[in-house]
Amino acid sequence: MDWSALMQSFGKAKVLVVGDICLDRWCRYDPKQNLPSVETGINRIGVVETLVTPGAGGTVANNLASLGAGKVSVLGAIGQDGFGFELERALSRRGIDYHYLVATPEMQTFTYSKVINSQTELEDKPRFDFINSRPLPSEVEDQLIVNFSAAYKAYDAIFVADQAETDMGGVITPALREVIADVAERNPDKVILADSRNRIHEFRNCIAKPNQAEARVASQRLFGEVDFRRLRQALGDKPLFVTRGGEGVSLITPTAEKHIPAIPVGDPVDICGAGDSFGAGAILALASGASFEDAARFGVMVSSVTVMKRGTGEATPPEVLAAADASYSDR
Repeated sequence: MDWSALMQSFGKAKVLVVGDICLDRWCRYDPKQNLPSVETGINRIGVVETLVTPGAGGTVANNLASLGAGKVSVLGAIGQDGFGFELERALSRRGIDYHYLVATPEMQTFTYSKVINSQTELEDKPRFDFINSRPLPSEVEDQLIVNFSAAYKAYDAIFVADQAETDMGGVITPALREVIADVAERNPDKVILADSRNRIHEFRNCIAKPNQAEARVASQRLFGEVDFRRLRQALGDKPLFVTRGGEGVSLITPTAEKHIPAIPVGDPVDICGAGDSFGAGAILALASGASFEDAARFGVMVSSVTVMKRGTGEATPPEVLAAADASYSDR
């Protein structure tokens, strides 16, 4: 595969990321500043520096932009709050279009605040997650469906990021999921890839990308046993990617199952976001004409770069080419 030629075509691809577009806040604290509060006597955590980046579906968008996609847009819901403002600025800095985001005072911006020890660079304090556990307001859901219905035709590929771990409050509601399934059925040539923490078994007609644990849970819920081939069939006629961490990824199609090994990288620095970077690489490759097997290989290359960076890292074309030269130059 000529990976360089493939990446040169990325500039023509338009990708829409639909779902939970979150804010990651990387809060570095100085242990020497963890002094007792005058009011309560409880030791504070003295944050001395904060970095913000788009997270969850935003991590996918980050990698799409870093890999050189021609246009990257996000569609989701945020709060009318400070975190929402920070998220819009973080997206804008990366050239990611966010005009399909719906802002509402009825929810808070889905935010992960990660607390990093500035002396050790380790995340050694509990994370603060700002989540939504109540149903998405009906007017927000209606507007998301309107936005998606108006937008999808303009994009070569659609990445569905269902990252909410709560039963309610996530952007991908049953109604929006049904609209996406209908669009996928009516447009079989459009690349639509779904990634879901807890509900991959509820998606239809899309390319599905669960990790191994998520695929096992989905199979058990549907059949009472683990059967990835049967899971693929239950979701429709599209292939299934099952990511397996350091073991690589399984590509399951209606006719075969192929294992694509991981690229050896030594001890990963941070595996956070590895699945998102794989998904970004795979969908961008598919949108640019790659086969499913080559898309899986490309996604593996992208994730081999990002796991060697702290946080939800991004991969650039030169970095991915270096990974390709090291691992797939003879294929």
